[in-house]
Amino acid sequence: MIKLKDIAEKCGVSIASVSKALHGGSDINPKTAEHIREVASEMGYVPNASARLLKTNRSYNIGVLFVDETSSGLEHEYFSTILNAIKVESESLGYDITFISHRLRNSQLTFYEHAKYRNVDGVIIASVDFKDPEVVKLVESDIPTVTIDYEFNGKSSVVSDNIQGERDIVDYLVKQGHRKIAFIKGDDTSVTQLRVSSFYKSCAEHGITVNEKYVKQGRYHMPKVSGSITRELLELDDKPTVIIYPDDYSLLGGITEIERNGLRIPDDISIVGYDGIKLSRLLRPIVTSFVQDSEEIGRQSARKLIEIIENPKTSLAERIVVKGYLQEGKTVKSI
Repeated sequence: MIKLKDIAEKCGVSIASVSKALHGGSDINPKTAEHIREVASEMGYVPNASARLLKTNRSYNIGVLFVDETSSGLEHEYFSTILNAIKVESESLGYDITFISHRLRNSQLTFYEHAKYRNVDGVIIASVDFKDPEVVKLVESDIPTVTIDYEFNGKSSVVSDNIQGERDIVDYLVKQGHRKIAFIKGDDTSVTQLRVSSFYKSCAEHGITVNEKYVKQGRYHMPKVSGSITRELLELDDKPTVIIYPDDYSLLGGITEIERNGLRIPDDISIVGYDGIKLSRLLRPIVTSFVQDSEEIGRQSARKLIEIIENPKTSLAERIVVKGYLQEGKTVKSI
């Protein structure tokens, strides 16, 4: 195995100079550093992660805690885009990522225990039950964390503007003449609670009294559930003129049920999605949906966590809000 001493002898420099060149030291001539790195590469030098951990007390490894009850998270374009952005941004800043879970071979670990076992420098937490005692323990531990779409006191988070998103949808629908607005909620999470509150508040601001028969409990990323609820809404004597779905993928179940009933979108009934995934722009008609900037959410999460890791004494806890926008498709009729 090639050691720093071997590279130093080959280059005619000190071991300290080799270490600085390979580990990003600033007090070394750039040309000398580049030469050392080229020689190291030619000699087949591979950094030893364990030795680096002992020297810097940092593994350059970030944990990602992602729990998805529907078992479709990595196939869900919104979350897969976030996770890929975390990976790309982390790697560009010199960090690898590791998924944190309950299991390690045949052992059952807490999230905190798994994070410690993997020697991660910090953890990005997304799509979990944030009230789970294990999640709370991890957030309150000595391991730096950043949460996505949930806020803990004194901790950093990156959130999509769900309040503004639902407000923009309602404002647009009212502008198009709709007042009989149905709303299918997602799972009972902090995100859903924000959207529901914003929906009711926005309707009230427009003088709309929400028909409680129009507000239904659904599931995120579950077309079958949305399809069943759509059937219930279409069977009402006083039908809504538009249905808001919890996400673009769930909306597919609504489209299927609407077509099964011989109705046309938007001529007979209008629909609105959420997330603005690529699929919403490929469907015909193009889906009206609130677009969340999932790439930016992932990038900001990685940047903030690495800032906390590398500058623990100066990094301030903050709530980073990532804005989205309404994609005006062709699924809302002006009435």
